[in-house]
Amino acid sequence: MKIHSTAIIDEDAVLGPDVTIGPYAVIGPGVSIGRGTEVGSHAVIECNTRIGAGCRIHSHAVLGGDPQDLGYDGQPSYVEIGDRTSIREFVTISRGSHGRMLTSVGNDCLLMAGVHIAHDCQVGNNVIMSNMATLAGHITVEDRVIIGGLAAFHQFVRIGRMAMIGGTAGVMQDVPPFCMVQGTPPATIRGLNVVGLSRNGVDSRSQRALKHAFRLMFNRGMSRDDAIAEIRQSIELTPEVRHMIDFVSNPSRRGVCRSEISRKAKLSVVEGSGGEELPQMRGLPDSVVNDELNGTEPGKQ
Repeated sequence: MKIHSTAIIDEDAVLGPDVTIGPYAVIGPGVSIGRGTEVGSHAVIECNTRIGAGCRIHSHAVLGGDPQDLGYDGQPSYVEIGDRTSIREFVTISRGSHGRMLTSVGNDCLLMAGVHIAHDCQVGNNVIMSNMATLAGHITVEDRVIIGGLAAFHQFVRIGRMAMIGGTAGVMQDVPPFCMVQGTPPATIRGLNVVGLSRNGVDSRSQRALKHAFRLMFNRGMSRDDAIAEIRQSIELTPEVRHMIDFVSNPSRRGVCRSEISRKAKLSVVEGSGGEELPQMRGLPDSVVNDELNGTEPGKQ
C-alpha cells in the first residue's frame, strides 16, 4: 500500500491491499477501496462510496458528493463503482437521493475528463463516456454503450445496450438498444450500430434480423404495437431482437426517440406547402400532433 504523506484519510475508510493514494487526495468516511486501485493527486472521495479492484481514479475527480437535488435532505445515500473502471480528471459522480438511494457504475468502464453522473443513475458494464458527457438524475445506461463528448441526457431516460450516442447530442427520450443517435434536442435515431454489433460478437444472422426489425419499428411509420406484432410474426426472434422488443415495450417516463426518417416525414406533413399546418392539426399541442402523425393514440407512448 502506498499512501502519500499529504493525503487525508478518514479513520472509517477501508483500503484494500496494494491501494495507492496520491498527494493531497481526500478519502472520507464510509469509503471502501478495492485491491490495486490507484487514487490520483487531489482526488476527493467524499463518503459512502465503494470502489472495486483495479480502478484508476485520476487527479481532481470528485466521487460520492451530495446529490444536486433540492429534495435531498441529508439522508444516507451511496455510490458503487465496479472493478477495473477508469475515471479521468474532473469527473463527478453524485450519491443517490431517491428510491434505491444509490448511484452505480459497473465494471470496465471509461469515464473521460469532465464527465458528470448525477444522483440515482445506473450505469452498466463496459460503458465509455467521452469528455464532458452529462447524465441527469435517474438515468439507466445498459452495457457496452458509447457516448460522445458533450452529449447531454434528460433525467429518467434509458439508454439501451450497445447504443452509440454522437457528440453534442441532446437526448430527451429513451435510446433503443443497438441504435445510433445524433443531433441537437431532440436527438434522433440515425440507424443501427452495425460496427458495434460486429465488434461485440453479434453474428450475421442476428444482425440481419435486427436490421429487419429496425426498419419495421422505426422507418415504416407503423405504430409501436403494430410493428412489434409484425416483428413477432415475420422475423427470427434472436436474443438481440427480443431485447429490442422488450426495451420499447417496457414502461417509459420519457418515450422513445424517433428515427430521423419518421421525424422528417412528420415535419414535411406538418409544413405542407408554404409552411402551413394541416387544418386538423392547428391549435393542438405539439405532443398530440406528434402522436397523431405517427399513428399512436394521443398522449400515449
